Amino acid sequence: MDEAFQFLIRHGYSVLFVWVLAEQLGLPLPATPLLLAAGALAGQGQMNVWTAIALAVLASMIGDVSWYQFGRVRGGKVLNLLCRISLEPDSCVRKTEGAFVRHGARSLLIAKFVPGLNTMAPPLAGIIGMRLGRFLLFDGLGALLYLGSFVALGYVFSNQLEQVAARVASLGFSILIILAGALGAYIAWKYVQRRRFIRSLRIARITPDELKRRIEGGEDVVVVDLRHSLDFDAAPQTIPGAIRMSPETVEQDHARIPRDREIVLFCT
Repeated sequence: MDEAFQFLIRHGYSVLFVWVLAEQLGLPLPATPLLLAAGALAGQGQMNVWTAIALAVLASMIGDVSWYQFGRVRGGKVLNLLCRISLEPDSCVRKTEGAFVRHGARSLLIAKFVPGLNTMAPPLAGIIGMRLGRFLLFDGLGALLYLGSFVALGYVFSNQLEQVAARVASLGFSILIILAGALGAYIAWKYVQRRRFIRSLRIARITPDELKRRIEGGEDVVVVDLRHSLDFDAAPQTIPGAIRMSPETVEQDHARIPRDREIVLFCT
């Protein structure tokens, strides 16, 4: 284990850069422990705190700009992809869109502090056509606020973290097994949570092909398009005859929905 810490000391900048970049690209690699470790090493004089923060912010922005450009090119398909691979339930996209509608580019300042929003915010900024300069400004400030906070925290408490590191080192290889088990358990719990969420939806779910067959067969089905306005702007096509309304206005506009026919809702 001591060799691992020596490796981190010798290659700390490279490890920090690659790890933060991997996290921002979507890999389930939490960067917080490494940011604290970088701050602690800086507090011990073995790293430069400003270089560590600058590299972490640069790595974060490279990942975010990649998703931003992907969002501009691929549109709403990117959010569908992220929701398929995300460990969070499918409501993550809705929460992200709500934050953007309420706060606009300012939501990027706190996006990295919010699970789900961190991953979804950059591609959504590209989808809605946010100017690149504006995105870089707010995303960079958000990255600096988030990453700098944890590096600074490690720097301030470097002595205490050094004691924790020494204790961890004394555990030897077993600590790696514990950490790997904890990460695996977290991923498994999130996966089970997601499957339960999807299974609950399937109870009253109709497939697009089935709906198409019923409409072509002449059945009088009421279709309600509940997509968020940002989703609709990115892909304005909808089912012919569908009633358009946002989920937030359903309570006020419910009278528009006929009660004498079967109702099908769709939101993605």
